[in-house]
Amino acid sequence: MELNLEDIKKPIAKELIEFESRFREAMRSKAPLLDRITHYIVTRKGKQMRPMFVFLSAKLCGDITEATYTAASLVEILHTATLVHDDVVDDSYMRRGFFSINALWKNKIAVLVGDYLLAKGLLLSVETNQYRLLQILSNTIREMSEGELLQLEKARRLDIKEEIYFEIIRQKTASLISSACTCGAATTTTDEQLLTRMKLLGEKIGMAFQVKDDLFDYEEAETGKPRGIDIKERKMTLPLIYTLNKVDWFTKRKIIQIIKNDNQNMEKVRWLINKVREEGGMDYATKKMSAFIDEALKILGEFPESDARRSLEQLIEFTIQRKI
Repeated sequence: MELNLEDIKKPIAKELIEFESRFREAMRSKAPLLDRITHYIVTRKGKQMRPMFVFLSAKLCGDITEATYTAASLVEILHTATLVHDDVVDDSYMRRGFFSINALWKNKIAVLVGDYLLAKGLLLSVETNQYRLLQILSNTIREMSEGELLQLEKARRLDIKEEIYFEIIRQKTASLISSACTCGAATTTTDEQLLTRMKLLGEKIGMAFQVKDDLFDYEEAETGKPRGIDIKERKMTLPLIYTLNKVDWFTKRKIIQIIKNDNQNMEKVRWLINKVREEGGMDYATKKMSAFIDEALKILGEFPESDARRSLEQLIEFTIQRKI
């Protein structure tokens, strides 16, 4: 069954409309250039799945509070800041089918905009006395930075092992979804054991989310993400790591040669994509993704039946059904 985001949003539809208004206000700046750039960001936002995780997690653990809106704004502002910085790091000029900030305003301005958004998020938490949220999200930013640096280090040597890959994606991707679930819950409960469960729930979802992202590189369908982009950026994804561990020495050497020196040659990149498919790299990654989803659903199944739980279950399934 194909899932629809609008149906998933139903238990928190009113809250999301209110959040939209507050988020736009939070992104405003008195500096004309900054205001123009933040307006560009807000009008080209994605599905806003992370605020959805915040509100649904909050509702799963209690009644949504004023602090929940702050948590959702914080998560979305900090997520936006990391995307702006990521585009500079990856030298990427497109984001969700639109020009990235660095493509339109160059790297220097993009870095400063990312810094501004980080400061804006931190100030928002201090001004509203949400120090627990500040603690959770500050730790997340640290983890994301460490994960990015670890990935860059391993990309140079192409010696990444599967366990290192999982540590990278846990820090880079899963930590933010994990913090969205934890922050949401932290606005409606003070039960630390419950918060630990929500943190783990978000982590499992985030791991599956990233593996799904890896699979886009090797899928035939139009996904909005160009095929082979991870190969061109020398990113060691799970389907590729599995293939490198399975093939003979000669093929492994050929693959590494393509990643290192021929990653802009579309014919050779296409050969590599087909090789990963032939060797079962996609099937292996899909099984791992499904295992993370099963673990997430098992954690969620421990909560009482409710509209919020049903929507979270559907949102989890949506993360692996999405086309982009």
